[in-house]
Parts: sequence; structure tokens; C-alpha cells
Amino acid sequence: MIDFSEDREAMMDVLRVRTQRRTQLVDLTDQVSRAVAKAGIVSGVCYVYVPHTTAGVMINEHFDPDVAGDLEGVFDRLVPHAGPYRHAEGNSDSHAKAAMTGTSQVIFVEEGKLALGQWQGVFFCEFDGPRERKIWVKVMAG
Repeated sequence: MIDFSEDREAMMDVLRVRTQRRTQLVDLTDQVSRAVAKAGIVSGVCYVYVPHTTAGVMINEHFDPDVAGDLEGVFDRLVPHAGPYRHAEGNSDSHAKAAMTGTSQVIFVEEGKLALGQWQGVFFCEFDGPRERKIWVKVMAG
């Protein structure tokens, strides 16, 4: 078996996040913006990918922090922790929430910056915390 993890992480930025709650949205906009600046790309795309099955990434409002808190509550009400679920690990709700958000986002880079709308930010979505997680960020010209 070949382990590509070291090579993979050398070709992209790896953000590490430690969450404090079972369901938690963490604003990554500044960290992703730094990865774009570091890449020195004037025009291209930024890929943000979460390599976990019980976490996701989304773009939403980050001006008002209450929005993230509200969304945490929405996820927990839509998909409650206690099911009836068949998955024995006790985190079926986390898998469902991750499926709802998705594990990646593609963001245009223009003039060396993330091309986000005025109120938009990039959020890591934890659904099975608290945990330490990785987020992969790759910036490419194009």
C-alpha cells in the first residue's frame, strides 16, 4: 500500500481546526484568504475540501455571527442526534448533515483575492465534535 498523505499535504495548505461542540460552524474565511495570498495567484480558483464524512464546508453570511449559530440550530432541529438510525456508531445525524452541506467548495480568485460576495464567508461545519479536523486548501491559476 502506498501512503500519499505527505506528498498530498506538500502540494496544498492544510488548515487544522479544533471544535468545541458537537455541531459547530467555524469561520475559515481569513485562513483561506491567507492561503490564496500565499499562493500568489492573481486569477484562478481556490478549492476547499474537508476529508471527513461527518463534517462539511459551506459559504454563507459571516458578517453577523448569529447567522452561524442559527444555522447550527437549524441543522440540529432538521436532523436530530437521536434517530431511529441503524448506524451503530451513534453519529448517523452527523453523516446526514455532512451530506447536506457537502465536502467541498470552489471559489474564484480574482485580483489575488477570494471572489466572495459582500457578506459571504467560508465555514467549516462540524457535526460530530468536539474534534480536531483538517481542511485542505488548494489554489490554482487559470
